[in-house]
Amino acid sequence: MPASAGVPVRRDGGRVVRSRQRDGALVVLQSFPRPRPTTNPYLVMLGRSLAELPDVRVLTFSWRRALRGGYSVFHVHWPEILVSGTGPLKKAVRQLLFAVLLLRLRATRTPLVRTVHNLELPAGISRREVALLRWAERWTTLRIRLNDETPVPAGAPARTVVHGHYRDWFAGRPRAAARPGRLAFVGLLRHYKGVDRLVAAFAGTAGRTEHPLELRVSGSPSTPELGAELVAAAAADPRVSVSLGFLADDDLVAEVTAAELVVLPYREMHNSGGTLAALSLDRPVLVPDNPVNERLAAEVGPGWVHRYAGELTAGHLVDAVTALRAAPPAAPPDLSGRDWDRVGEAHAAAYRQALGELRG
Repeated sequence: MPASAGVPVRRDGGRVVRSRQRDGALVVLQSFPRPRPTTNPYLVMLGRSLAELPDVRVLTFSWRRALRGGYSVFHVHWPEILVSGTGPLKKAVRQLLFAVLLLRLRATRTPLVRTVHNLELPAGISRREVALLRWAERWTTLRIRLNDETPVPAGAPARTVVHGHYRDWFAGRPRAAARPGRLAFVGLLRHYKGVDRLVAAFAGTAGRTEHPLELRVSGSPSTPELGAELVAAAAADPRVSVSLGFLADDDLVAEVTAAELVVLPYREMHNSGGTLAALSLDRPVLVPDNPVNERLAAEVGPGWVHRYAGELTAGHLVDAVTALRAAPPAAPPDLSGRDWDRVGEAHAAAYRQALGELRG
């Protein structure tokens, strides 16, 4: 496979190898371009796991390849990215190209497979973007769910393929020793992730635990206003520190592993790569109580996934730390069901099912 066309597979010593290809391979065009340092690790690991299969060829996205290339299946992750742009002209051009792409998929009977990462369309997008995304939704051949709780239209073909872990991704990166009493939020800072509520709730924990608590918030804010708001809130409590900016992998590992407990108080949590990142680094988490997190807690083993109901409070934070210290996990979290070789094979099966749906 040409280096510009696929996703390389990194093995021992950073050596780059590519999977063996056979005639008649399943050719999958992914909706993400050739990975860069800032590319979501989930996408990179998915591409690598597929490229390791002997009968699958992975192509990364470009508009030329999408509109003129030859491929068996188009797999889209966040379709809203394909209809957005940094300016009105770029956005309009992308929207036109997206419409042409949908027509090409329809005309060539090429399956459109979509991973349902989010339950709702993004807020604040234009009516034209909504219309295009609804159109793509109607023409989706098969949906991949990251958990069984994700709703899909009645009668629509769907397959559940769990989110893979990050153990291999973080392997070999230096880890910090956990600091007793440190709570942490690590990752992209967004309003829906409830970081402001975490800082507010943490203010009520002073003097309520045997060992003093501290809160560390690190990550890149979605807006300058949110960043300024968090910095101002932290200034009112000397136990809170905030580090704003993109986190390279080494920095992310250092921030997560320095914590005794990672707190992710999302207003709505359905699929969370942040939760799996923390567990992959052997750090327990405190997350909202819902069926998805209840299943995750049962999957990984006792002591790793602490849950709270309703709005996050200081009591929830204190109770989680107290419970963690009273009964620390006896074994690492069990993430064996999320090995990427299984994830890659399950995706390949989903692509073949989508081809069968169209042929049927």
